[in-house]
Amino acid sequence: MPSTKSVVISCAGIGSRLGLGSTKALIKIEGKSLIAWQLELFKDIEDIRIVVGYQANDVIQEVLKYRKDAIFVYNHNYFETKTGASFYLGSRHANKYVMEYDGDLLVHPDDIKLCLQTDEYIAYSDKMSDEAIFVKINDNGDVVAFSRIEGDYEWTGPASIEKSKVKFTSGNVFNQLEEYLPMKGLKIRACDIDTYKDYERAIEFVKGWES
Repeated sequence: MPSTKSVVISCAGIGSRLGLGSTKALIKIEGKSLIAWQLELFKDIEDIRIVVGYQANDVIQEVLKYRKDAIFVYNHNYFETKTGASFYLGSRHANKYVMEYDGDLLVHPDDIKLCLQTDEYIAYSDKMSDEAIFVKINDNGDVVAFSRIEGDYEWTGPASIEKSKVKFTSGNVFNQLEEYLPMKGLKIRACDIDTYKDYERAIEFVKGWES
């Protein structure tokens, strides 16, 4: 049965830290674009929204190879805003619960199922990225704080909240979530791609779940 949750994939950014001259959605992992890997994870989602900005036409054409029914939302101000703005734009007119998914993220397929079945949560993983944002959790596994300095785990996304709670910010998604803490935490296996070392780790990550 298809999920009634909306999924917003934020693909508007330039991806300059990666150094491959391409928006992250179009980088190749094991011969397939990153956005293609993501769309495969969400094949049972009816309402999927792709927020585009940099290289928008190229991203749209790539998505349409796999999902003719995807909804495209433009973040025209992608130079000055971050993922929080894209999530806000993509959430408008969505279903009651909306899941935020960064365009540079890979999550193990088994863990995506849990993410789709849970109404509201913040997902976190063991530290893997070079430039991580950390989360602090309490004894119940709830996320109680974000930090750039230290924490129990890494904030990778995704997250899911009621659409009515998604407010505009020019900052990051975790800035949108901070006022709702503590929130239920989900520990997942994930790989966030910010740097070239992250990209190399993502290739090994995908090989691991394929085997």
